[in-house]
Amino acid sequence: MTASTSGKNSRNLLKTIPGLLISAFFLWYTFRGISFNQIVALRAVHPGWILGIFGFTVASYTLRCVRWTQMMPRGRQSIRAHFIVCARVLMTSLAANNILPLRIGDIMRIFTYAGDLGTSPSITLSTVILEKLLDIFILVLMFVSTVGGIATPHLRLIADVSLAISAIGLLILLVAARSLQPPVQRLFIRLPANPKLAKIEHWITLALDATGRLGVTGSLLLLLQTVVIWTCEGMIFLSAIRLLGLPVDRIAAWLAVSFANLSYLIPSSPGAIGPFELAVKTSLVNHGASMSQAAVFGLAIHAWMLISVTGAGGIIFLIPRLRMQNHKPLLEEIEQLPAQLP
Repeated sequence: MTASTSGKNSRNLLKTIPGLLISAFFLWYTFRGISFNQIVALRAVHPGWILGIFGFTVASYTLRCVRWTQMMPRGRQSIRAHFIVCARVLMTSLAANNILPLRIGDIMRIFTYAGDLGTSPSITLSTVILEKLLDIFILVLMFVSTVGGIATPHLRLIADVSLAISAIGLLILLVAARSLQPPVQRLFIRLPANPKLAKIEHWITLALDATGRLGVTGSLLLLLQTVVIWTCEGMIFLSAIRLLGLPVDRIAAWLAVSFANLSYLIPSSPGAIGPFELAVKTSLVNHGASMSQAAVFGLAIHAWMLISVTGAGGIIFLIPRLRMQNHKPLLEEIEQLPAQLP
């Protein structure tokens, strides 16, 4: 290992410290006042709901693989081969996001696996942008629909404005992507030269290009798939609530899943450890659960999501590498990632 590589690794390690501290604070805040006996007191009341947790987890991430497969250009590959490659890359990147800092899994999806996908990093980035926009829109919609009295007037206003902006932007993006590209380019030409504006223009163009390739029907199908994906995610939470017999109403699971996944937007350690648990606890407490029940549930459901996704992604990552006689070590692949997105 060279001195420059060692210095780069040290800088990257230092960048993770603020996130770890944020996670530690959120975990302390979530579990303060809760004893160890209260944590271990939670029991499985209706074991049959384990099948619901497992089934909806498989359905959710299978549909994610199908959705991203449809976003990516297929080229000359068969449909089956195209799905296998896209599923492997997506699950590997999700697993990496859970254990590595700075969302490195998404960066690896864009750069490291460009050769496997047979596309340029820019095309892959365009699909990642579209994927995030679809997910955030549905999550904000779920949050606004279920937040009720939890939100302060200020937070409610922010949520409503965010939903309106994302809804209008996504509708325009899905329906009028092809016709928008020339006006967007003309608009940015008139603006003063600025590297940040140029990067924004590039990312908007990539998102428009991604939806333009799919057409209106294909884009609306992606939106429908995203609704089904997050319905499955909500059913994972609902199944877990039924498993543990928590005394909450029907809205609790849907608020918890939206609030918890929006907490990933808060900078923290990999996997949003800390903010996720607090979001789940806040959601369930306001719908009937006790403080200890809600906190332990948040930790348990998060552990399941991290272990299941990371485990599946790790196995999918290792199988092809075990078959290869010569392959580049993972840490070396990470070190060679570029510092900026295309």
